[in-house]
Order: sequence, then structure tokens, then C-alpha cells
Amino acid sequence: MAGRRRWSTEEILDTAADLLHTSDAESFSVRKLAAVLGTDSSSLYRHFRNKTELLRAVADRILAAAMDGYRPDGDWKQRITATAQRLREAFGRHPQLAAIWGRYGSGGTGSRLVMEELLQALWASGLPEEEIPSRYHRIVILVAALIASEAGIATLTPGEYEQGMEQFRVAVLGADPGHFPALAHFAREIRPLGAAGGDAFDEILAAHLARIEAAIP
Repeated sequence: MAGRRRWSTEEILDTAADLLHTSDAESFSVRKLAAVLGTDSSSLYRHFRNKTELLRAVADRILAAAMDGYRPDGDWKQRITATAQRLREAFGRHPQLAAIWGRYGSGGTGSRLVMEELLQALWASGLPEEEIPSRYHRIVILVAALIASEAGIATLTPGEYEQGMEQFRVAVLGADPGHFPALAHFAREIRPLGAAGGDAFDEILAAHLARIEAAIP
């Protein structure tokens, strides 16, 4: 009787990423992954000690793919912007995995590549060294939040999106001026979350980098 196939780490991660496209981190399990691969969970635990370690590895692959072929170019703001856009594009292709990055931060190669470039760019900005770690953390939190926000919209089904739009129209256009005067006044100009994701991402990131620039001696 032929033995079960031995799956490589890369093949396991590829299959895990595919499975996460149709589920989330909460419903994902090593048992489900093993069933898809046609093996048992114990064989996967030879590669990853637990579900968290596996999810971290999946997220790290997205980060590594985002930084593949990257070469620093331009000033410090351009470098940070280019890195953020690469992360945004990478998770835009895998929106279901965006939340995993924020929750299961990894210490793998992809994570180190991102951290190194952001820290190098801030180091080149002229900021006092003691401020660089806190500035770095704020940039990562901002970029991760913006990416997760866009991903949340991207993962909606057409039915869910239309239902949300209908609720938005009722809430905004039907607002009682007596109780919600500002909302009623601006109702025609207010757009739903995600309607201008691209512009919002660029503007918010640029504004944050401008604040950093203003703090440089």
C-alpha cells in the first residue's frame, strides 16, 4: 500500500492561503487544512507547531512577496510610501489575509524586510534616533489599519455590499434634520466607507509623513 504523500512547507502554505480565501482565521483549522491535503494533522505539525505559527507563516509570505524585487529609491518619504503601496497591492490580491497580518504578526523574512526598509527610511530622514522606534510603530499601525479597511470591503459578496449600501442610504439620506442636523446637511456629499479607498490611503499616509517631516530638526 502506497504511503501518503509528503507535502513540502511551501505546498502547505500555498494550500493554507487558498483555504483562507474562503474562510477566516477563526474558522480556519489545521484539521481542515489536512483534510484538503488528504493527510492527517500530525503530518502538518512536523512543519508548524500550531495554528498560530502556520498563520504567521502565511502572512509572512505575503510580506515577502510584497518586497520581492524592491530596491530603495528616492527620499525617505518616497521609500516609505513605496513600501506601503507594495503591501497594499499584495494584500489587495489576498484581502482575506489582511486581517491575519495585523493579528498574527510574524518574525519571518518578509516581516524583517518590511521592518528594515521602514527603519532605514526613517533613519535617513534626519529624525533623532530615539524617536525612530515610536514613529516606525505608528506607521505600521496606520498602514495595517488602512489595508484592513480596504480588505474588509473587498471581501464582501455582491449581496452583502448591496445590503450595506441600502442601509447606508437609509441612514444618511433619511436622517431627521431635527435630530441629526449635520448629517442631514452633508448627506448628499457623504460617501460610504471604502468608496474612495485609494484616495484616502494616499492622503492619510501623506499627511502622516508630513507630520513626521515637521518634527525633523
